[in-house]
Amino acid sequence: MNASVVLFTSDLRVHDHPPLRAAQGPRNETVPLFVRDPAVDHAGFAAPNRLAFLADCLADLDRGLRDRGGRLVVRSGDPIAEVCAVVREADADEVHMAAGCSAFALRREQRLRRALEADGRRLYVHDGVVTALPAGAVTPSGSDHFAVFTPYFRRWSAERLRAPLAAPRVVRVPSRIRSEGLPARPAAGEVSAGLATGGEEEGRKRLAYWLDRYADAYEEGHDDLAADTTSRLSPYFHFGALSAAEAVHRARARGGAGAEAFVRQLCWRDFHHQLLAARPAVSDADYRTRGDRWRSGRQAEADLRAWQEGRTGYPVVDAAMRQLAHEGWMPGRGRLLTASFLTKTLYIDWRAGARHFLDLLVDGDVANNQLNWQWMAGTGTDSRPNRVLNPVIQGKRYDPEGAYVRRWVPELAGLRGAGVHEPWKLAGPERSRYDGYPEPLVNLPDGLARFRRARGQD
Repeated sequence: MNASVVLFTSDLRVHDHPPLRAAQGPRNETVPLFVRDPAVDHAGFAAPNRLAFLADCLADLDRGLRDRGGRLVVRSGDPIAEVCAVVREADADEVHMAAGCSAFALRREQRLRRALEADGRRLYVHDGVVTALPAGAVTPSGSDHFAVFTPYFRRWSAERLRAPLAAPRVVRVPSRIRSEGLPARPAAGEVSAGLATGGEEEGRKRLAYWLDRYADAYEEGHDDLAADTTSRLSPYFHFGALSAAEAVHRARARGGAGAEAFVRQLCWRDFHHQLLAARPAVSDADYRTRGDRWRSGRQAEADLRAWQEGRTGYPVVDAAMRQLAHEGWMPGRGRLLTASFLTKTLYIDWRAGARHFLDLLVDGDVANNQLNWQWMAGTGTDSRPNRVLNPVIQGKRYDPEGAYVRRWVPELAGLRGAGVHEPWKLAGPERSRYDGYPEPLVNLPDGLARFRRARGQD
């Protein structure tokens, strides 16, 4: 047998792809395979925005393989059954895939290994494909994972990352292996109007452009909401259209404080993956319980809907939520603000917010989405679990002229300056400029007092 199968999951690229390179030999044929798993749909992760981006990524991956003489084989069904069927069709003796860290990914890997070994085949699982550093590569004394970011960052920074691999020159795929057509994007009305285009080619282009134009200012400007100079690369990392390890190497080669601040954000991504790998239950359960009895009932449901629709009465929160609806993406500062408002000011369960984000975020995944929500809710790894971000103060600090708010909240487009963050204070003719914009759902001091009572701080 001189054939190998490469199972693509969250690693939809040809550059710096260890499983693809390992599967190739001087005489080997390779079957690049992607399986559309219905269990992903049933688990609620097949949101329209991510399905659209996935379709882009798969089409681009197929083009990249065809440029090298190959093609992408697509199947639908149980991934174990489909991989085993392709293995038999290709007369392959081994399967290569990237390591995952979620409970879902680990179960898939275990099932696949058992099935292949029962048939005399081997499964090779490659670490450091989805993340820059493998999830369990560094651990503290006496624990299987780091629970605090700063010491993890120090250890992570001291590790030598593997060198990026060039894309293969040639990929030889057996002609006898049948394939379904590439999946189509969902209908336009189901997808956020401003959703970015997916795919490795687009991701590599954006990375090069951002490093050249914006990296130097990243340390000081990444929280500037109006400037919009963040990399916007998170969807490409989520789908593996970009290699995190290669991005770290390229940023470090550029050098400077901005590039290093960008690397730190990639380390945060690895930090959450290693935490999830060690504690899979945190996808839905508190990492550190605070004894919360989150609000429920009709008023809480109405407040949740207002938050989802960007109608809380706090302009910077509403702007971020409306950007999420339009683009399927939101800058990091916006995610912190909106999560703090829901969990701390409205005192609504972080899981409700995380579910809404997963419905829309093109980069939504279990590790980063759920654990960022837990960090802000105070049930995760934050060393200050009771911190509350004041949306007025934060708006004035990170959108001082109100440009970000005016961009996304047209009701307030006639206002100028920092006053846009407190429109309820305006009177007379100025107040008429924002007719239709809601009054605040809650007074901030009242929300803060409620939260402190709930956490036993009073």
